Parts: sequence; structure tokens; C-alpha cells
Amino acid sequence: MAEAGPGLLEQLKASAACSWPSLWALWLFALLLLVYALRVPLRVHDNWAAVSMFLNTLTPKFYVALTGTSSLISGLILIFEWWYFRKYGTSFIEQVSVSHLRPLLGGVDNNSPTNSNTSNGDSDSNRQSVSECKVWRNPLNLFRGAEYNRYTWVTGREPLTYYDMNLSAQDHQTFFTCDTDHLRPADAIMQKAWRERNPQARISAAHEALELNECATAYILLAEEEATTIVEAEKLFKQALKAGEGCYRRSQQLQHHGAQYEAQHRRDTNVLVYIKRRLAMCARKLGRTREAVKMMRDLMKEFPLLSMFNIHENLLEALLELQAYADVQAVLAKYDDISLPKSATICYTAALLKARAVSDKFSPEAASRRGLSTAEMNAVEAIHRAVEFNPHVPKYLLEMKSLILPPEHILKRGDSEAIAYAFFHLQHWKRVEGALNLLHSFRMIPYPLEKGHLFYPYPICTETADRELLPSFHEVSVYPKKELPFFILFTAGLCSFTAMLALLTHQFPELMGVFAKAFLSTLFAPLNFVMEKVESILPSSLWHQLTRI
Repeated sequence: MAEAGPGLLEQLKASAACSWPSLWALWLFALLLLVYALRVPLRVHDNWAAVSMFLNTLTPKFYVALTGTSSLISGLILIFEWWYFRKYGTSFIEQVSVSHLRPLLGGVDNNSPTNSNTSNGDSDSNRQSVSECKVWRNPLNLFRGAEYNRYTWVTGREPLTYYDMNLSAQDHQTFFTCDTDHLRPADAIMQKAWRERNPQARISAAHEALELNECATAYILLAEEEATTIVEAEKLFKQALKAGEGCYRRSQQLQHHGAQYEAQHRRDTNVLVYIKRRLAMCARKLGRTREAVKMMRDLMKEFPLLSMFNIHENLLEALLELQAYADVQAVLAKYDDISLPKSATICYTAALLKARAVSDKFSPEAASRRGLSTAEMNAVEAIHRAVEFNPHVPKYLLEMKSLILPPEHILKRGDSEAIAYAFFHLQHWKRVEGALNLLHSFRMIPYPLEKGHLFYPYPICTETADRELLPSFHEVSVYPKKELPFFILFTAGLCSFTAMLALLTHQFPELMGVFAKAFLSTLFAPLNFVMEKVESILPSSLWHQLTRI
């Protein structure tokens, strides 16, 4: 996932610029009043008398026309703002304000390359393809028999959806079968077993295959689905490892004899890697974390090209359990690369390491007074990056939303990935003092996510895919949620207020005239008081000279 866009400092300046137009308007209004007071060659009480006489001569029709015109103009502005926001995802007034005021605040120029991703929002949206919503195998997926089924026995709920299990069946057929399986009776039985929808039929087929031969894939199926504990699953995987290593050595010697032998060797390689990875996960679940780390490192060294299993994410979780933060940083240095696909594990683990350096002493109030140090800025940038990549994770890490068992497949940047990450990494965030407090301070950045800053804009297809992956009893987290800009709300309120004034003035002209005069008298009373004080303090000759300028 490519990174682009301005840094956090420029974004903070841009957001601060959005509140300046109202201040400029107030200053301009005050300046006009002052110039008017200096240029009119009348005394203050004469000015006030002229204004009062002018207001007394106005008829109710004038107020009706004034408020009606204001309401019409406000309505047109509201319609334009709403159309612009629906099309481009931002307020036109805010965008123009930021574009003109950012240079005054020391920001970057709008034509710089760093803003090309934001300025070309339409082209970025059009480039969103199906690959952005690609479903990935969960690297830390649980065991069906020992974990998912036990959850069903206790709660009566199904943690896996049919769509998720169907994807797993397709994975098994891809990894554990090949075109030559029909030549071996045991493999032919297992080829049919992976296509069975009924779990008992699959288990029976695996036992039937083992009666014919020591079949590694049959042991895998029994370890995944029949074993009711991790200890039983580990024993079956060790038997699968013995059978899988023999098949791998035989096919390795024959892989260059033809396309069929090469396909068989590829299948045997996938089987062997899968068995070793699951054995490492069994060791991790049974508390033998150092042994699990060693097995994962050896596996990554032996098969460096099989990145589709994402074994490095298993390694990161195990190293965090050992609190070997230096080793975690070394793994991140290799896999947190701009050319490699990102994941919640990569982004949030990097943020955790940066937050660990400052979280124990970080205070939002103190930081707002003295500013952010370099380490704190790095931590904030890392959290900003992680939250933008997957905005669902903070709700689970902060325990604002209940966790469920993670699915066997996840959607990157989606709710399913957030559940899978928080299910295994929540304990690591709790172990670092102050890390969750720091995350809580910045949990809403960046918000909303229609336009990407560090990554491409948030894909709109995640909600549909997550609803297919996650069980029905779970409330799917949906992003991005569009918030109406301030100027749209302000224009809507102004339009409604002026329309109401026009209606009241039309129905009760005399009463509204009295109210308008009283309101204007109250509004200009402080100004009249200040001008009288200034007039009494300054010499009359000086005031006369000022009025003649």
C-alpha cells in the first residue's frame, strides 16, 4: 500500500486554518465600523439619531423582503455546499479557506507533489479495484476442533460463517491437492474430502485415507477438525510432519522430471510449511513461546519465498509475548517496507513500539502547553498511520466494543482484521504502561477517511465483505462515517433562522418591528457607550481633526 501525502504537522495547520474565516470577518467588520465612524463628520449622538430615524421609517415589508432574501441566499449556499460535499467529500468554503490561509500559516503550497493524491480525489476513487477488497487467510487463525467447536458447544453460536468456511475449503484444495492425486488412493480420497461440506464426512474420509497409507493431509484434517484440545492437535501434526517430510524429500528429487512432478513437489512444499507453522502455533498456545519463535525463524529461513502464509505476523506476536522489543523492531525493519503490503499487525506493532518510548510520561495537557517532542511526534505519527490504515482497531483495544473469535479469513483495513489483531495483541498493549491512554487521545484521527493521506482512500467495499466474513450476532463496524462540515450546518441553521424571521415578520409586523428596534438598540449600546467615553476623554479639537480626515 503506497504512502503519500502531507505530514501530520501540515494537516494540523490545515485544520486550524478552517476556524480563521470567522475571525477575519469579525476583524473586517470592526475595521469598517471604525472607518465609518472616523469619516462621517457628525458627532456620535447625531449618528445614532440618524440611524434611529432611518429605522423608524422602515416598513414591515422591508423586513420581510430582507429576511426572505437572506433565507434564499442561505438556502442556495446550503444546496451548493451539500452538492460539493457529496461529490468531493469536503466543504467548498473550508477548502478555499485552507488554500488561501495555509501559506500564511507556513504550510506547503497547494501545487506541491505531496498534495497530488488529495487534489486528484476522483482519479484515486476510480483506481479502487477489487484487489483492495481481497480476502486474506488469517495468519493466526484458530483450530476448528479445539477452539471454534468448543465455543459452539458452550454458547450454541456458530463463530464461522458459511462464506468463511467455503473460502477455507478453496484454500485447502489449492494448497493440499494436485493433478496427480488420482494416481494415489489415499490422496484421491483426501481430494474428495476437502470438497465435503459435512464435517463428519470429512473426518470419516480422513480415517479411511489413513487406513490405506500414512497421509500427511489426512493427519492435518484430523488435527484441525477432530482434535478437541491443542495437545491432541499437536500430536496429530507431529505425525503429519513425519509423513510430510518423507513425501517432500521424494518429490524434491523428482521435481525436474516433468510438470506433474513439479506440481506435486509444490503441493508437498505447501503441506510441509503448513504443518510446521501449525506446530509452532501449538507451541505458542501451550506456553512454549521460545520454542515457537525458533520454529518460526527456521521456517522463514528454510522457505523465504512463501510469504503467502505471513509467518512473520506469527513471529511478531510471539516476540511481543517474550517482550523482545529489539527483535520485534528488527522484524519490522524487514517487513514494514513501502513496497510490501501493509497489515494491521505491521502498522499497530510499529505504533506500539513508538508509543512505548513515551507513553509512560505522556500527557495531552502538558504536550499542548509545551509542544510535542521528537519522540512524541514520532509516536503520534505512527498512531496516525495505524488508525488511518485500520480505523476499527482502537475500539477493540480500548474495549469500547466486545471481541469475538476471529474468522479464518480477514479483509485488510476491515472490521475482520481489527478483530483478528485485537484478539491476540490486546494483552501486549495492556502490558506497555500508558500505551492505551496515548491511543485513546488520538483514537479519532484521521476522521473522516474519504480522502487518504498516508494510504489510498478507504475502500468502500469493506462493509459488504465483512458482513459475509463475520457472524450475524456481531455488529459490524462501518467506516468511513461522513460528518457534515461546520459550514453546511451553519448555513442550514442560518437558512432556517432567517426563514422563521421572515414568517414571523409577515404574520406579526408591528411586534417584529419593535423587537428589531430593541435588538439593534441593544446591539449598538456598547459601541455607543465606548464612543461617548472616547469623545469625553479626547480633546474636542483632536476629535474634530479626526473627523475631517
